[in-house]
Amino acid sequence: MIRISNHYISRFSVLLAGIEIIELFLVFFIGAGIRFMYWQGTATELLLSQLPGAFVFTFVIMACMAALGMYQLDSRRDFEGILLRLLPSLALGFGIMALIFYLFPEFYFGRGLLAIVMLLALLLIVLGRILFFRWSGLDTLRSRALILGAGSRAKELFDLVEGSSALHNFKVVGFIPFEKEPRSVPAASVVPKTAPLLSLVDQYDVQEVIVAIQERRGGTFPIQELLECKIRGIRVTDIAGFYERECGHLRMDALYPSWLVFGGGFDQGTLRTTVKRVFDITASLILLIVTLPVMLVAALLILIEDGRPVFYKQERVGKGGAVYQVAKFRSMFNDAEKGGKPQWATADDPRVTRIGRIIRKLRIDELPQIFNVFKGEMSFVGPRPERPHFVDILSAQVPYYNMRHSIKPGITGWAQVRYPYGASVEDAIEKLQYDLYYVKNHSLFLDVVILIDTVGVVLLGKGSR
Repeated sequence: MIRISNHYISRFSVLLAGIEIIELFLVFFIGAGIRFMYWQGTATELLLSQLPGAFVFTFVIMACMAALGMYQLDSRRDFEGILLRLLPSLALGFGIMALIFYLFPEFYFGRGLLAIVMLLALLLIVLGRILFFRWSGLDTLRSRALILGAGSRAKELFDLVEGSSALHNFKVVGFIPFEKEPRSVPAASVVPKTAPLLSLVDQYDVQEVIVAIQERRGGTFPIQELLECKIRGIRVTDIAGFYERECGHLRMDALYPSWLVFGGGFDQGTLRTTVKRVFDITASLILLIVTLPVMLVAALLILIEDGRPVFYKQERVGKGGAVYQVAKFRSMFNDAEKGGKPQWATADDPRVTRIGRIIRKLRIDELPQIFNVFKGEMSFVGPRPERPHFVDILSAQVPYYNMRHSIKPGITGWAQVRYPYGASVEDAIEKLQYDLYYVKNHSLFLDVVILIDTVGVVLLGKGSR
């Protein structure tokens, strides 16, 4: 994994993106050569004249493919799976390019050239991806890992590797059983500890040791052997750090208070706060300008179907536990909670209006929260704000739940793009793992990653109710 501003990106995603940037530049200039076959000047002059268009085209297509999840390596990698993501990406890119031509005429390079490069991009990216995922050399890019432990936590790691279609950044060499720990992994995966840990690392050509032991007390934890590995340049990773790096969340049952206290992250400095506020205002202003016509239409349709009010305000818990009034488009009937008791939203909720189902599916109901961002009550990106009634319940049942209130809640967030809509205590626990990851590692880079993923969530209608 490659670490950028505390956030981990798969090396395979970075490699694939790099290859496809080259492919997109290549198809653009091939397309320009075809389109301007009878160019009177030199090849260098043609290249320079088309260079701005090549940069814009490549950036737009890469952003669209990222938004629709084409760099999430757990997606399908067969021909049909690639096409199902690539065709909408190129269609979205075509629409954005047409808009750029209209708004910024200096980047106009012609619809004929755009059609040619779109077709060439489709062919080359499909072919390139099929070859990439079948390339045997990918296996040599994985780091080899030994797992210290063979109990229940090690079994979860084994299931993660065996049961996932993702292109993992590591290859498990085997599991070293720990004294007095019941074995839960298959016998074929066990590496007997017949020699010191460092000797086993050398024997199996290992680059990383992952500690997946349930119980560390009793004086038998091999801290000296792990230290020797670390001094030799072998990466030693705690199971909590492993889930943070590979899965993008903080695993609740693997967290130790000392790990949270002494580990990195959870930075709330003045510079980060200032940068985030500037980002919030800029992103919200752009979103308001772009979506204003959509918001006006949504307000009119709500009035026609169920009358006033168009908006509803509801208490939510913000930074530091402060309660504020969130603004949303009303998507439920006026008497949705006539009993006065808050309820979880459910799939096919009968309280939702017909227009409400549409605006929820497209996340249009969330747009008025832009004004909460302007007022400083929310950020553009952050944990989803929850109602005080549910916060009281969850704080009493879920460890570390109040840590999500150490930063401002957001219109969108890491949990919203990585986990489906939650409507129970169990779902809240799962989403909290992603919220804690964001609280620990939030940065401008991660905010941009979340915004790109949010576009895909909205376009594909994932996680809405």
